[in-house]
Amino acid sequence: MTDDLHAAVAAGVLPAQERFAELLGAIVEVARAIFHARGSSIFLYDEQTDELVFAAVANDEERSLIGMRIPASTGIAGWVLSSGTPLVIDDLEMDPRFARDVAESTGYVPKGLMAVPLLHDERALGVLQVLDRPSRSRFSLEEMELLGLFATQAAVALDLLASARRARAALDGQGTASVVARLAAALEGLDEDRQEPAHALLRDLERLFAP
Repeated sequence: MTDDLHAAVAAGVLPAQERFAELLGAIVEVARAIFHARGSSIFLYDEQTDELVFAAVANDEERSLIGMRIPASTGIAGWVLSSGTPLVIDDLEMDPRFARDVAESTGYVPKGLMAVPLLHDERALGVLQVLDRPSRSRFSLEEMELLGLFATQAAVALDLLASARRARAALDGQGTASVVARLAAALEGLDEDRQEPAHALLRDLERLFAP
């Protein structure tokens, strides 16, 4: 299982140059494969609206769910987000936190799940869920720890990508600043041995324009 984790991180998280949606899709696909689960999904937290947004699903037939929003306090995902605590539930019908109406609206009602928060610097970015085993075998604590490690790596990558997207959006189209934005975007594609000199140049530019 440790080798699977390393492969998951390499395949699904490390390529920071990939587009945001593709990264999210890779995360859920790898999570589902590792645990041989029925499905996997990611909710991202929208701080402005206090909602959880379906951002990625592992099954092609569920792509229509992407963009669907629910109140951030709703269901298992809401509980995991607010508590910052991973959760394993083998029988969702017996858990009062389970929002069956929300599950029904997605077209699939799981029997059991594992859910972990996507945390970066103690800030909750969202929730990663893995749904149902084909054999209905129970999720183990060891697997919960594995999913937590994977979620940590995923959260770091998501935070870096989100920061880059916000920076480019803020700078793009603002005269001289747009040049800096293009430089930052180009830097992402440089070979590793050329990135440090490029970073040094950007730091010099930052000092030059500092008030």
